[in-house]
Formats: sequence, C-alpha cells, structure tokens
Amino acid sequence: MTKPYKDKVVSAQMAISFISRGKRVFIGSYCGEPQYLVNALIDHTDHFSDVEVVRFLNLEGSLMGLIAEETKGRRYQVRSIYQGSGMIKGLTASRRFLTPINLYTVPALFQKRHIPIHYALIQTAPPDAFGWLNLGISVDITLAAARAADVVIVQVNPNMPVIPGYGMIHVDEVDYIVEHQEDLLTVYPTPEIKGAEQVAKLLSSLIEDGSTLHISPGFTPELIFAALGNKSDLGIHSLMILDVMQELAQRGIITNRKKGFNEGKMVASGAIGSDELYHFLNGNPAIEFRPCDYVSNPVMIARHNKMTAINRVTSIDLKGQVAADGIAQNHFADVAGLVDFSRGAAMAPGGKSIVVVGSVSDDGQVSNIVLEQAAGTVAIPAADVTYVVTEYGAVNLFGKNVQERAMAMISVAHPDFREQLFEQARREGLIGEERKLSESQFGVYPAWLEEVMTIAGQKVMFRPVKTVDDRLIQDHFYEMNEQDIAKRFFGRRHHFYWDEVKDMFIVDYARNCSIVAYLGEEGYGRIIGIGGYFLEGSGAGEVAYSVAKDWQGKGISVKLQQKIVDAALANGLKGLDAMVLEENFSMLGLFKKLPYQIRTSYENGILTLKCRFDEPT
Repeated sequence: MTKPYKDKVVSAQMAISFISRGKRVFIGSYCGEPQYLVNALIDHTDHFSDVEVVRFLNLEGSLMGLIAEETKGRRYQVRSIYQGSGMIKGLTASRRFLTPINLYTVPALFQKRHIPIHYALIQTAPPDAFGWLNLGISVDITLAAARAADVVIVQVNPNMPVIPGYGMIHVDEVDYIVEHQEDLLTVYPTPEIKGAEQVAKLLSSLIEDGSTLHISPGFTPELIFAALGNKSDLGIHSLMILDVMQELAQRGIITNRKKGFNEGKMVASGAIGSDELYHFLNGNPAIEFRPCDYVSNPVMIARHNKMTAINRVTSIDLKGQVAADGIAQNHFADVAGLVDFSRGAAMAPGGKSIVVVGSVSDDGQVSNIVLEQAAGTVAIPAADVTYVVTEYGAVNLFGKNVQERAMAMISVAHPDFREQLFEQARREGLIGEERKLSESQFGVYPAWLEEVMTIAGQKVMFRPVKTVDDRLIQDHFYEMNEQDIAKRFFGRRHHFYWDEVKDMFIVDYARNCSIVAYLGEEGYGRIIGIGGYFLEGSGAGEVAYSVAKDWQGKGISVKLQQKIVDAALANGLKGLDAMVLEENFSMLGLFKKLPYQIRTSYENGILTLKCRFDEPT
C-alpha cells in the first residue's frame, strides 16, 4: 500500500543517505534545479564512490563538474546533456562529460533505460487536493527522468509556480519528500550583442505577422522588443518561456491566435527568467508546459504556421557550419534544441530558421565568421542553416553552393576581417580566382533603408542590394522585353553576363548604391525592380531604374526613387542625374516627381536630367 504524503517527508540528509554507491542520479533541470537537495548531495560527497550525475549542463553555480575534477572521478562522474560546441572558457576542461544528443530523444533514452536512472532529484510545488505535484518551470526532460527513476526524491518548494500542462507527478509516484522553501534560480542580465539596433532591424524584416516563434535565451529584451514591437498575432512554441515573452503577451503582440496548432496557448518545456516571470506563469491558462519529446520534436514544431526559430550562436564558418555555446553569465546553457528547432522550422509552412551571431568577439579582436569550424565544434551542420544575421546584414544560405555561401558570409563579416577571410577562402579553393575582394570588402549594409509594402496584394521588400543578389539581377534583365531593355541600356542587348552587370551588386552603399524591389522569400525570391546611383565627379549620382513588365504602373519605380534619394542624402551626394532616350517618357515623368528643380538638356537623341538637393521646388 502506498504511503501517504506525511509519511514520505524526511530531511534532505536522510533522503540523500539512501543513494547507493555506483548508482546514477538525475538532477532536475535549468532554473528548476532543487538547490537544497543538490547542496545536501555535495555535503554527502565523502560517503559516495563512482556516482554518475546526469543533468542538463549548468554553466554557473554548479559544483558537480568541479568535484568530479577534484576527486578525479572517484566520487562523481558527470554526464551533461548539451548540444553546444564546448569551446567557451571554463568548459573545455570538462568537454569529455558532454553528451551531444537531439533534445527530443532524451526522454526515450531514460524511458527505454538505455541510460537507467536510479535516483531522480527533482523540485515541485506542494501537492494539490488530489495529490498531484507540479514540476513548475522545469518539465523538459525532468518528467521523463522522474517517471523512469527507481527512486524519486522531491524537494517541495512553495515558491514553485503551478503551471498548466503535462508537468505533473503524483505523490504516489515519489519515494521521499523534502520540504524546503527557497528562491528559484533566476538569470543574470544578458550581455548586449554588438550592433543590436541593426540586428533588430534585420530580424524585424524577416519575421512576419502571425509567426509562431522559438526564441533562444541570449538576446536582451530591448533587442527583441525592437524586432517584434510592431508585429501582431505572434505565437510561441519555444523550448523556454522568457521574460520578454511575458512583456510581449501583456502588450498584445503575442496572442497565439494564428499558430495553426495549439492555438491560444504559449507552449514550452520550461522557463528561465525572473521571479516576476514565474509569478506570471503561475496558474496562467494561456500557458502549457509539455516534455521536450513533444515541444522539441521537429515533427511537432513543423505543424505550426510560419514557425520561426531564432537562435543566438557563437560563430559560423564560410560554409555555414555553426558553433554554439551557452552564455557563461547564466545558470544555464542556452543551446539545447538548436538543431531540433532549426529543422522543425525549416519544414513548417512558411517557416524560417534564423541564426544570429555578432561579427566579432566582445573585445573586437577575433572574427566570429571563420574560415572553417574546428573538428568536433559544429552544433548545426551547414545543410540545416538558412538565414544568418549579423550587425552587417542578413543572408539566406539555402540552396547556395560553397562559393556563394563564402561570398555571402564575407559580406556580413566585420569589415576589418573581410580581406583576411577572402584571401583564406581563395587559397582553400572555396572562391574562384576570378572573384574579387571588392565584392565583399566595402560598405556596411544600411538596414535602415529596408521597408516592406503591400502592392497588388503582395508583400514587396524594398532593400539595399546584396552581393548574393547577382543571379537574381541577371534573371531580372533576362526577363525584360526588348523595348524596356533598349530604354534601360540605350540599345538592343541579348546577354547580361556577370561581369557586365556586377556594378549593380558590388557596391559600397555610399559612392554607389542599388535598391531592389524583392518579391518572395529572402534568398530565393524574385527581383521585380532595381534602381541605383553611381557617384560622378560632380558629386551627384547618376541614376537608372528598371521594373519588370508585369509590375509596371504599380508604384515600384516611385518607391525605388524615394529610397535612392534617401540613400544619396544620407551619403552626402549633391543631387541626382539621369540620361534617358528622348522617347523614355516614363523615366522623364518619374524624375519630375522629385521635389527639386529639374534641369534638362538634349543632345543626339539623349535627354539629360539633373536635380540638386539644395534647390527644392
């Protein structure tokens, strides 16, 4: 017959004393770690031999790894479930303890007893009237470990919130109960990523209204607010609930109404954050916590509309291979579920996987864009990487060959390291001898020029050109009819070789700048219009435009011209000039829409138009 609750209550010292030598002990995860039980376990170290501790890696505030080192593994062995690269300072010495595994497969590892759990140390809220103990902020792999364990030791803490969902275990399923009230683990403020304002702008352009989001820890609330503050009807299906999600929900930005699956609820495996967040979660019917074999399962992730995974990573190489590690300032490793969410998002209808990396180290001395990742450090394979965002731009690597990937990554690297990366890549054969450093060397991508407009019922992105747009620009011109080609190029043309149009996409964004009208998914959409200026000796820019036949008359050229003027003014140009065929009435009409005095001259069938920014109409 099962003992009642009161008969299972013991001291922490007594509960720990039941653990036998040579057994395996699971410790509850993340901020749900039962600290009081862990301290009792550590205090009992001299009585143990060869006990294996299984847990998620906690980067700070954890003594298990240190004790294992000090006792040379004779007291404790440590098995840390961790998807990161294990390359950050303070972690490399214990890399042999790391267990790389897809997070959603971990519960089965316990349940099938591939790794038998003999004792589970977990933390719960006090039981309800029916005897159910709630795991609160840590369901993830903790529920599976508790159900698979031979002996379950529970720290009952009144401070643990009761969160709706599946994170429950009954009093009848536990063996020993230790009652102890203590503050739950919270996180330190996250260091700001370099160029946060630019990163936020780029993220905002990639994330659509109605998206379902996974957001990894590692971003400041300010960056996420800047990226998402103007969005609507966002949903959450994420490994962890973060403080920023509480704020977005309270502002009505997160509604969970358009997820397409589990609508109306934020679904996660746990939470890491502040005491305020934990109070927000307590009894909240709009929250549902489930184990990670559900939340992190790529099949489940892929069921959500516009599923967008946003992960902060450590570095990325020119092929697109990602290294990622947790943030040392926090009590947790923030890379769990990286691959699971990257793959699930990529499979979802309208889904996107986005990795964000600062271009350089905190001290600015080392590039986080590298030639090639070291052996054993890859957390996300190149084939699973699509969008990459740095403070210098955003690129989509999907479907790109190695040379295209290398050129794209160099273009978003820190300018101080682009030449070095280019020469390294060319020596290693990643880039052909015919390519030039100038393609990626100059300029900082002006994300402030980006703007999305709805035209003819479709979303069109107006943005500065990128090096990786080369083939799309060629395609744009090949699709033009002969009449439009003659107007744009002053005569008949049948080919638009790469080196003949390269000045349109090899730009420095200052002396010469091109703006494209982009339709469809970034990286594999269609350019329906392009305009640009080339700085002349007079200090003005010579401009030219072209718009796809099926998009003419819809205001594309007017918006391109507005963006060109904005860029020219920001870069200190004196004005704009245009040379057109006399029969090019559309270009003449477009130029005359500028709010400046227009001067014209005519010679040999060519009409020259000039305006100066210091001469308004």
